[in-house]
Amino acid sequence: MRSAGAPAAHPERTWEGPNQQARFALLRRAKSIAIVGASNNPARASYFVATYLLSSTGYDVYLVNPRETEILGQPVYASLHDLPVIPDIVDVFRRHDDLPGVAQEAIDAGAQTLWLQLGSWNEDAAAIAEAAGLSVVMDRCIKIEHARFHGGLHLAGFDTGVISSRRQLLSR
Repeated sequence: MRSAGAPAAHPERTWEGPNQQARFALLRRAKSIAIVGASNNPARASYFVATYLLSSTGYDVYLVNPRETEILGQPVYASLHDLPVIPDIVDVFRRHDDLPGVAQEAIDAGAQTLWLQLGSWNEDAAAIAEAAGLSVVMDRCIKIEHARFHGGLHLAGFDTGVISSRRQLLSR
């Protein structure tokens, strides 16, 4: 929340996305997620998100990248059109200029939600998707949102795997 008179963080942004309850509902309704721009590079955010979704959720996860054939032991599809299912959510890790085209691909694939990852904001893509009836989420990480709603998010955005009410001793 910003104080009165403080400038907005991104004054050029006019689109407003779904609130917390609506994002939670989108994730609860979804059964399948397609990750467009999936990478087999462990340093990439899409790899980290795919790892989390495959190992820590009940979603059917489909990876999309025309330059890959397998990531994390999963088959990779060249496009959304090639998927064996209609994805509920299309989670996008692509360049800004590619986003309107990916929005149209999500529409053509019959998806219900277009989800643009942290740092991705494209009001043209949002307008295209919303005009076709899709829900749109921008500039939010689906892994962080899922973990936050399911009690697995810690300060740095990851699960430490430790369940304890005791204060941890940190070595110096």
